Amino acid sequence: MTYLNNPSRKPIISIAVVTAVCLLGNEMLFIVMPLYWKFFGLTSLWQVGMLLSANRIIRIPLNPLVGWCYERFGNRLCIMVAVVLAAASTFSYGIVKGFWLLLFARCMWGIAWSLFRIGGYLTILSSSNSKTRGQYVGLYNGLWGLGTLIGMLVGGVLADLIGIQTATNLFGVLAACSILIVFRFIENTKERGPIRLMKKTKDFSIWQNKRIVSALVTGLLVAFVVYGVFASSLSKLIELQLNKNVLILGISIGAGSLTGFIQALRTGWDPFLAPYLGRKADQKWGRLPILIIAIFAAAFCLGLLPVKLPMVLFIALLLLFQLVTTILITMSDSIAADLAEGHYQVTVISFYTFFSDIGAALGPLVGFAMIDVFGIQSLYWLTSIIIIPLAVHWFIIIKREGSMAVLMKKQ
Repeated sequence: MTYLNNPSRKPIISIAVVTAVCLLGNEMLFIVMPLYWKFFGLTSLWQVGMLLSANRIIRIPLNPLVGWCYERFGNRLCIMVAVVLAAASTFSYGIVKGFWLLLFARCMWGIAWSLFRIGGYLTILSSSNSKTRGQYVGLYNGLWGLGTLIGMLVGGVLADLIGIQTATNLFGVLAACSILIVFRFIENTKERGPIRLMKKTKDFSIWQNKRIVSALVTGLLVAFVVYGVFASSLSKLIELQLNKNVLILGISIGAGSLTGFIQALRTGWDPFLAPYLGRKADQKWGRLPILIIAIFAAAFCLGLLPVKLPMVLFIALLLLFQLVTTILITMSDSIAADLAEGHYQVTVISFYTFFSDIGAALGPLVGFAMIDVFGIQSLYWLTSIIIIPLAVHWFIIIKREGSMAVLMKKQ
């Protein structure tokens, strides 16, 4: 109870809960649209892929503008706009028909998600310090991730039981009601200090700060691996390993069901595990050593996952990789938040989400193109190779800064 009653956590918990509630309709759509695409008035499956990725694509150019909105209008108003857009898009999924109207609805959700994401990071920055930031990043990511878990599991069931339109209306009402949380718990504050987008400033530039550039590249690659390649190709990976359905406790489990279970399991443990890992990184372990170990562990798992393995070993490796992804996301976000302290936090966070969105959008595009041409094994092996230099780069930074610290002490 002390954990939840800490005043500094309440704004983070509030915005994470609002985000999770507004996320329900989006996550439900990932389950029902590929199965019931004709209900939505679509004429071919390529339209499904375009609609499910449109929200990511539109976020790429919007993040700097969203950052400016937070500077100009403050947290509460921006989050209120996000709630309105999320509720409107969720209602639209069950009402409108046809590709172009749904594309507009998906773009509305993309704008809402950018507002939620940047607002969440800024709330963490204003409510934390270097000793609590990793823990709070884990808490935030874990709580809003529950929206993914509930949206996918409950949304699919509700669509079958009460129909898609009734389910989307229910989620839309819940999203609209979450605006009450915004009024009650989110302060109408603007970022303090002379915060400005870095255009003509002579005294500071993110491109001259190697640490910030490294954090941006880390965000891009982590999103590319976790949200892009792995999330989009997991069902194909499991299908490769399964010659037929497997029996678990007497129940026949297919690739689709196993994929949903594996994804839901990580989302279920994130609210507990991510804050714990973040707290340990805050206290004694350090973010960079944990990040480096996680990157090497991810490369190891990616190299073995497409290899034909006994089913028990394959599932164990999947669970290990899911654990590693929790660590990667928590450490990457925490490092970016550390570097965003000061007058330029909006700009750094905007660029970080911008790079992350590029990685998340490129993952499925590059992934499925490679699967079609070279096969899924080549995709995973290449991804494994790509991320190793990132770990080496951070290791060099640690060694260099350690040497500098020793020199400073001698002086």
